[in-house]
Amino acid sequence: MNSSLRQRPVVAALLATTMIAGVPAGSAMAQQAPVPSAAPAVAASAPASQGNIRAIAVTGTQRLEPDTVLSYTKLRIGQSYSQESLDQALRDLYETELFADVQIRNDNGSLTVEVKENPVINRIVLEGNKRLKEDKIRPEIKLAPRQIYTRSKVRADVARIVELYRRQGRFAATIEPKMVQLDQNRVDIVFEISEGPKSKVRQINIIGNEKFKDGELRSQMVTKQSRWFRVFSSGTSYDPDRLAYDQQKLRQFYLTEGYADFRVISAVAELTPDKQDFIITYVVEEGDRYKFGDVKVESDIRDLSGDSLTRMLPMKKGDWYNAKQVEDTVDTLSETAGLFGYAFADVSPDFNREKESLTMGINFRIANAPRVYVERVDINGNTLTQDKVVRREFRLAEGDAFNSFLVKRSKDRINSLGFFQEKLDIEQKPGSAPDRIVLETNVQERSTGELSLSAGFSSLERFIVSASITQRNFRGKGQELRTSVNYSAYSKSIELGFTEPYFMDKSIALGGDIYRRDLNSFRYLTSNTRDTTYEQTTTGFMLRAGVPLTEYMSLALRYTLNFDDVTLDQGTYYTNGQCDPLLAGRYLCDAIGKRTTSSLGYSLIYDTRDNRIRPTRGQNVTLSQDFAGLGGSVKYVRTRLQGSKYVPLGGGFIFSLNGEGGYIHSLEGERRDATGQSVDRVRLTDRFFLGEPQFRGFDIRGVGPRVKRYYLTAQANEDGSTSYVRNTSNNNVTDDALGGKIYYLARAEIEIPLGSGAREMGLRPSIFMDAGAVAGLKNPGTINFAGYCTVTTGTGDTATSSTVRAPSVGNCDTPAVGSTATYAGGAFEEEYLGDTLKPRLSVGFGVNWNSPFGPFRIDIAKALLKEPGDDNKLITFNVGTQF
Repeated sequence: MNSSLRQRPVVAALLATTMIAGVPAGSAMAQQAPVPSAAPAVAASAPASQGNIRAIAVTGTQRLEPDTVLSYTKLRIGQSYSQESLDQALRDLYETELFADVQIRNDNGSLTVEVKENPVINRIVLEGNKRLKEDKIRPEIKLAPRQIYTRSKVRADVARIVELYRRQGRFAATIEPKMVQLDQNRVDIVFEISEGPKSKVRQINIIGNEKFKDGELRSQMVTKQSRWFRVFSSGTSYDPDRLAYDQQKLRQFYLTEGYADFRVISAVAELTPDKQDFIITYVVEEGDRYKFGDVKVESDIRDLSGDSLTRMLPMKKGDWYNAKQVEDTVDTLSETAGLFGYAFADVSPDFNREKESLTMGINFRIANAPRVYVERVDINGNTLTQDKVVRREFRLAEGDAFNSFLVKRSKDRINSLGFFQEKLDIEQKPGSAPDRIVLETNVQERSTGELSLSAGFSSLERFIVSASITQRNFRGKGQELRTSVNYSAYSKSIELGFTEPYFMDKSIALGGDIYRRDLNSFRYLTSNTRDTTYEQTTTGFMLRAGVPLTEYMSLALRYTLNFDDVTLDQGTYYTNGQCDPLLAGRYLCDAIGKRTTSSLGYSLIYDTRDNRIRPTRGQNVTLSQDFAGLGGSVKYVRTRLQGSKYVPLGGGFIFSLNGEGGYIHSLEGERRDATGQSVDRVRLTDRFFLGEPQFRGFDIRGVGPRVKRYYLTAQANEDGSTSYVRNTSNNNVTDDALGGKIYYLARAEIEIPLGSGAREMGLRPSIFMDAGAVAGLKNPGTINFAGYCTVTTGTGDTATSSTVRAPSVGNCDTPAVGSTATYAGGAFEEEYLGDTLKPRLSVGFGVNWNSPFGPFRIDIAKALLKEPGDDNKLITFNVGTQF
C-alpha cells in the first residue's frame, strides 16, 4: 500500500464474525450506517394492522433510481400490506447485495424506503505476498475496480486466494481483507496476506503392512518425509494430488511383487495443530501373493506366430506374478506387431485368477488388424529449419510399410540434431483408409546460434578469455559454422570451421577447419608456481568427409596438414647458442625445431545412442587411425579406440561406462640428440598425455613418464663434515612430464537425479571412478650433475673469474698456481619415474551447474592408486561468466 493509502483510516475487517452487510458492530462505519438486526423488521412506528399502500417513497439512493429499488420488492401502491410483506421486502433488498443498510418506515400506508447503497470499489491492493507474485494472485480475484462491493464476493475471493496458497503447500496462509473508506461512497479493498511457512510432511505412517517395512514402502512414494538432508527436494511439501498418486505407486509396487489383491483402504492427511506440517497415514491390506499360471500368446495376425511369441515371453509358469512385467509384455508385443507393419494391433491380456492355488494365468490375445503403410509424413513447428533437414533423418518415407522400430529410430536421430526441444513426439494418426497411417512430427525449435564473450578462471589454465560465434543450423539447412578465439596464460588459439552434413542432398558430410594454436607448455616449480618450458606454434588445416555404412555405422575420413615450430627460451635454456641439457634436460632439447606433419586418417564409428548430445541409453564405439608421412618431416601411425555405454537405472539415475586407449608408432629411423645419445623416435609433442581434466584426481599431465630434478643442498654432519643431499621441497624440484606412446583410460559414472527445484537450477551431480595409465617411452637418460666451481686468477683489480664444472659434488680440482677454486653449488640429480602401465585409480563426486553466471563444474576426487612421481590433485573446477 502506498503512503497516501495508509493515511486513510482502515475502517474494519470485512469478514469479521460480527459483521453484517460488511460492517462490524461498534466500528466507526457502524455508527454512520446503522446495521439492521438479524431478523429484519419495520420501524417501531409502523402499525401492526394490515392496510393498503397509499404511497411509496425511496430515499438515500445515489447511483440507483428509486424505481429500480422498488423493482426488487413486491410492494406496489394500492396493494395491501402486512408485517410479513414488509419483512419480505427487506429480505429481497438485502439479497441484491446492493445495499449496506435498508429500513422501511410506515405512516398509515405511506411507506418510506430508506437505503444506504454499498460502496463502489476504487481499487484492489495486495499486501504481504512474497512467495506468490501478483500476476499469480490477480487472476483468482473476481472483484474489480468500479464494481459494487459485496461481502459474499470478498469472501469468495479470500477462499480462492487461500486455495491458491494451499496448492503451493502453504496451509498456514491467512488472508484478512480490509476496507478503506474514501469519499463519494468509494472504498479500497486491501487483502492483507500472511503466507506462513510451506507445509511439510512431518511423518508418513503405514498401517497393515506385514511383508514390507515402512521404509521400503516410503521409498516407492513421491512424497518424502521432511528431513534436513532433503533440502533440495520438492517432494517434502504436502500436495493432495501427490497423495492420490502415491496410492497408485503403492499399488504398483505390490502388484510387481505378486500381491494382486492389494488395496489401500484409506489415506488420511492430518494438519498438525500449529498448521506447520502434515502427518499422512495409510491403511493398507496386502492380501495373498500370486504366481504366474499358464501364460501364452494367441495371435489372429497371420504374420505373427502365437507359439513363437509364447516362447519369447519373459515370465514363466511358477514365477511370482509381476503386473509391471505384464504391462511391458503388452508394449513389447505391440512393438513386435509394429515391426511387421501392424501399427494398430490390439494386444489385450485376459487374466484367469485361481484363488485356491494362488495363480494368475494370462492369455495375451493379439487381435487381427490390417497391415499399415505410411500415407504421409507431416512436420509441424519448424519455423527456421527446412523440412528436408528433418525429413532426411526419417527412416520411413511415404509408401513404406509401417515399422515402429524405425519410427523410434527416426525420433532419436531428430533429437540428436540438437535443433529442437527434447520433448519431441512423432504421433501416429489414422490415414484416409484403414491401412494408411499419418506420421505427424511436432517440433519446437530452440536457439541454435551462440554468440558469447566470456571470461573465467580455471584451475587448469588460470585466467581465460574467449569469444566464439557458432551456428549449428546455419540458414536452416543443418550446416554448422563456427569461429572462436581463446586466450589464457598458457594457450592461445583462433579457429574457423564449417560442416555440411548432407552434401548435394546426399548422405555425405563434408567439412573443414583452419586454425592457429600457440601453446606454452609448463612445469611446476612449486605447488603454486609454474614456468614455461617449450613454446609450440601450430598452423594448419583439416579437411573432413563422412559417409554412413549402415544405420548405426559410419566412416569418417580426414586429411591434416600442420606446420609446427617448437622453441625454448634461449636466455634460460641455451649455452653458447646451443640448447644445454644441463639447463633444459635432454628431452626438451630433443623437442625443439620446425617440422611439418601431413597425415591421412579415418574413423570407423558405431553409434546406437538415443541422443548424441545428452545420451541416456545406447553405446558408441570409435576406431581411429592417422598415418603421418604423406610428405612432411614427421612419420608415425597413431591408433585410438574409444567406447561408451549408457544404461538408465530407473528413477532418473543414468549409468555410463567409458573407455579409451591409444598407441603411436614411429615410422622414422633412429634419432639422436645433439650429444649423440639415442632418443625416442616419437617426439615429445606427438605423444599421449594423461591427467586433468580427463583423469580426475590427478593434476594436468600428472600421470605417466616424467623426469624429476632434485637439487642438492649442503648438510652439516655431527663429525663436522659436510654432505650433500636431495632437497625435496617444492621450491627445489622440477617436474617435467614426458607423455607416452601407449595409454588407456576408463571411467564409470552415475548421474544422480535431484528434485524439480534443483533441476530448475541446472544442478547435475554425479559420482565416478576413473582408472588409467600412460607409458611406453625409451628411457631418456637422466643426468647427475656435480655442480659448478668458480675459479679466480690473479688478485686485486687484475683478478678474473670463470665458472667450470665441478669434478664431484662439493669439490673442485686443485687450481693452478696463482688461482683459487671455490665450490659454487648447482648440483642436482635426475630420476626417471612413472613409466608403467600399472593402473592409477581415483574416485570422487562432481557437480555440473548451469549457473546464472555461466557454466560451472567442480570435481572432488581422491587418488587411491598411484605410482611414484604421479601428481595428484583433490579439487578441480572451472567457472566462467558472460558479459
